[in-house]
Amino acid sequence: MRELRMKLVAPFGTSVDSTDERRIILTEVVADGVTGWGECVAGEKPFYSPETTDTAWMVMRDFLWPVIRQQEIAAAAEVWQLLGHVRGHNMAKAALEAAIWDAEAKQKDVPLAKLLGGTRTEISSGVSIGIKDSLDELAAAVRKELAAGYQRIKIKIKPGKELPQVKRLREEFPGIKLMVDANSAYRMEDWPLLKQLESFYLMMIEQPLGWDDLYAHVELQKKLATPICLDECIHTEEQARAAILLGACKIINIKMGRVGGHTVARRIHDLCQKNGMPVWCGGMLESGIGRAHNIALSTLPNFTLPGDVAASRRYWDEDIIEPEVTVSPEGTIRVPTSPGIGFAPRRERIEKLTVRKERLV
Repeated sequence: MRELRMKLVAPFGTSVDSTDERRIILTEVVADGVTGWGECVAGEKPFYSPETTDTAWMVMRDFLWPVIRQQEIAAAAEVWQLLGHVRGHNMAKAALEAAIWDAEAKQKDVPLAKLLGGTRTEISSGVSIGIKDSLDELAAAVRKELAAGYQRIKIKIKPGKELPQVKRLREEFPGIKLMVDANSAYRMEDWPLLKQLESFYLMMIEQPLGWDDLYAHVELQKKLATPICLDECIHTEEQARAAILLGACKIINIKMGRVGGHTVARRIHDLCQKNGMPVWCGGMLESGIGRAHNIALSTLPNFTLPGDVAASRRYWDEDIIEPEVTVSPEGTIRVPTSPGIGFAPRRERIEKLTVRKERLV
């Protein structure tokens, strides 16, 4: 395990916090002489999730690794069950499991996307834009991303920074695919305000209410024609099933780290596909390692909406993989065809950015 400090190209603001530097944990697993890489997406503070960089480090070292060290594991898909007696800590579990998936794909000499069951040779890319100080600054940011080819624009919102922002964008960019993400900034009594957003024909409103409140989203979805997309509420396959059956949303954002790794992400994908609910892949300000895993996951057939998997240079002056992730003028990312995640970690740069590391045997 190692912790890297990576400074973002620009601060990224949501309804709960603003981030300008990421503390990223990378996991490097050696299995039968093959090395696999994973990334922990936990934040520096417990604002998006109860997990943080420091809790994930401790849980991986003291509780997860001892369970699987020197285990005879036939496939990466077995890891989730082995770690099942540790409750929660999905981001820590995903960081370890992802590295083993990468190693298995390399052992089998296949791309990770193929091992997961992916069917695409390229994925559609959208972009997430943080809260801006002014409408002009927001419009300029959207204009820049559209020029770069991104197929869908998502803007972060919070009380007082939603209606004017969406109105301005619809006036200037009437035909774009536009959605908003509240990161749980609103309460049920705010539903008339959220109802006003419907006049701007949004693709979806992402996670408007409490991060662990399925019931309130059921009630809100009844009042809105615009689809609600759930993010923070969905930590498990069981919660996804409840959201579908209760009618809490019409779309689910699948983040591998949030749900505990590729195994559960695939199960939620399959569940949504069976129930006719589209999914897309969210982002967590990942380095190239985490971004590569997101690309592979996004090749599954029910990822029918553009995700938040964007180009490396949108977040970092210099990424830690070779080649860096790029987006075509048409807003797509080519899926690598080489074994594993398909991108080579730049060890020299990784070492330069490392502030602590620990070898577990």
